[in-house]
Amino acid sequence: MPASDKDLGRKVTLRQLKIFESLARHGSVTRAAEELYLTQPTASMQVKKLSDAVGMPLFEQIGRQLHLTEIGRDLYETCQEIFGSLERLEMRVADMEGLKRGTLKLAVVTTAKYFAPRVLGHFKQRYSGIQVSLKVSNRERILERLAANEDDIYIMGQKPAEDFEVEAVPIAPNPLVVMASSAHPLAEQARIPLERIAEEPYIAREEGSGIRESARQLFASHGLQPNIIMELSSNEAIKHAVAGGLGVSVLSLHSLTLEGSEGPVIVLDVEGFPIARYWYAVYPKGKKLSVVAQSFLEFMVEEGGRAAEHMERMMQALPTSHSISRPEPLDRDP
Repeated sequence: MPASDKDLGRKVTLRQLKIFESLARHGSVTRAAEELYLTQPTASMQVKKLSDAVGMPLFEQIGRQLHLTEIGRDLYETCQEIFGSLERLEMRVADMEGLKRGTLKLAVVTTAKYFAPRVLGHFKQRYSGIQVSLKVSNRERILERLAANEDDIYIMGQKPAEDFEVEAVPIAPNPLVVMASSAHPLAEQARIPLERIAEEPYIAREEGSGIRESARQLFASHGLQPNIIMELSSNEAIKHAVAGGLGVSVLSLHSLTLEGSEGPVIVLDVEGFPIARYWYAVYPKGKKLSVVAQSFLEFMVEEGGRAAEHMERMMQALPTSHSISRPEPLDRDP
């Protein structure tokens, strides 16, 4: 028999509800466990305990897919109400306490890992009581998180498509450049034609990467296709392959911030480059940001101004005529 409301209040824990909500949203134990930093057996066990407390199955498995039962759908709606109320309470507490405490959930595209952790560190130094969570993934996964409203703010290298209703605030330049080994035959040449680069062995980011798509669009606009010999999902792995002379690649100039211009990887002077891109702070349109998230957004814009100056100095140090473009206007309703 189903447990009474009084029994449920005693038996069900907030932790179980969080695991159930994540599993119901993702339809995957693996994804839910990953999101909540749990092992899969732990996540499965807690959901089973919750089902036992309710007295009815919450999921049914058809083939390899998990589906909510009728009572499971009711509980999922209840979870959304509970967590929504808790989030509103947290925002009110943060309003009253200023920035002495609170949480910030940030999800960023892979390239932004060269920018976001530094900004988060500076923010934490100013507001030590804030707890932060940072997820790093490729563009496709970040868009999935955005659609599910899993985080406070998302940082990505290009704004989402028009079917996403979002606010998109440009925060820092993210110029894309062609990189090669410092011993590459083209290293000393100026204004290299894009056609010449298309002939070189090319190391690409994986499918779903914003950098890969930007480079593809530039080549396609000239009727060209890069000679892809390798696909890697890590900027660091690509830099090692480039340094080893395996080919050229297009990456963010930020990926050279630690090595500078004296390392084994150099920037080629190629026509059409740099591809002018900006990192954007994105969140769903109409979403009311918490005090913490709003303060971090303003802090990122401030830090982004300094990042732009740093990028300009890096470009000027290169033996090319590259320069950084200015940010695009904000996409905001009048």
